[in-house]
Amino acid sequence: MTNNPRTTNAPGPLAPNYHPLEVELATAEGAMVTDTSGREYLDCLAGYSALNFGHRHPHLVRAAKDQLDRLTLTSRAVSHEHLERFAGAVTELTGTEMLLPMNTGAEAVETAIKTARKWGYEAKGVPADRAEIIVADGAFHGRTTTIISASTDPAAREGFGPYTPGFVVVPYGDAASVRAAITPDTVAVLLEPVQGENGVIIPPEGYLEQVRAACDETNTLLVLDEIQSGLGRTGATLTQELFGVRADLTTLGKALGGGIVPVSAVVGRADVLGVMTAGTHGSTFGGNPLACAVGIAVTELLATGEFEARARDLGPRLEGPAKDLVADGLATDARVIGLWMGLDVVSLSGREVSERLAAEGILAKETHDNTIRFAPPLTVTESDLDRLMDTLGRVLRSAR
Repeated sequence: MTNNPRTTNAPGPLAPNYHPLEVELATAEGAMVTDTSGREYLDCLAGYSALNFGHRHPHLVRAAKDQLDRLTLTSRAVSHEHLERFAGAVTELTGTEMLLPMNTGAEAVETAIKTARKWGYEAKGVPADRAEIIVADGAFHGRTTTIISASTDPAAREGFGPYTPGFVVVPYGDAASVRAAITPDTVAVLLEPVQGENGVIIPPEGYLEQVRAACDETNTLLVLDEIQSGLGRTGATLTQELFGVRADLTTLGKALGGGIVPVSAVVGRADVLGVMTAGTHGSTFGGNPLACAVGIAVTELLATGEFEARARDLGPRLEGPAKDLVADGLATDARVIGLWMGLDVVSLSGREVSERLAAEGILAKETHDNTIRFAPPLTVTESDLDRLMDTLGRVLRSAR
């Protein structure tokens, strides 16, 4: 058989569902990554917060290597020595009662949706097939068919109907709209405590507390998606702690796998997660030994409080210069919480700024048209952050 070479315009074997920067990475250590030509970059994206502890953190790599020599997968047909330990470590870290393990963030959200609906029918008495979940405009919880049914992002949603019913969308940051939308059929309110994909949108003061109160008054579950915001990113183990609220269910992912393996979970009240009995939900890989070993090691890092403190202490290193960029007319808004920043730029698109930063040896990525999201590893240094903000200012001023 003769192999016909593809023309330069022909598509390759990889589906084009991402638009990455033209950077091909080969190695990484801490907050630094190196491409296949040997050029080094400061990683200010950190796998969308999956690499909160930096690349190849030695404690996490050691846990993974040790487990690779022992046992990697059992399925849930049997148990293994790390499964209960993992559940105990994560629930102790988060102050919750029960954990249901999964793999990806989207799976965790799907699990929370299913759990809330089943709880609504069995515990709240909602009539069959009438459960509603209130979600926020601009939210991002994943891209499965059910989750995009709750999305207002055209890029994620359009072309994938018909959509799953049962979602009610209200404005983010408006607690009165949440309260007004709750009906006897409402089983849950699903929110990000800080909207990540939407540009690090921080809610107004009192918002989450008022939503929590509305849920308490109406016997409605509060489900907080902390897949991006959780596990140290904002200066607390869970971002909800900064607002003085506790969710009934919390979704975790990304950093829970330490940047090594996909690990996710739903944690929360035992009486709620307890409705997920044998056969109602599952995953072949969810809670596998390798994932649990890495997840336990992640909880050990967070239990010291070191990474949460670094996010709190280093955040002003972003916030001060970012406010200066806004004052100088180089950006219209900057939102910083811990080591997480959303910057709305002018003159250049978010894509153009990201490309120019990459040319300067800094990796960040646009979200939507004119917003750039920065989420460096929590191992980043003061000098790293100073370099980021100096370079960012220079790039924006060059386009003025």
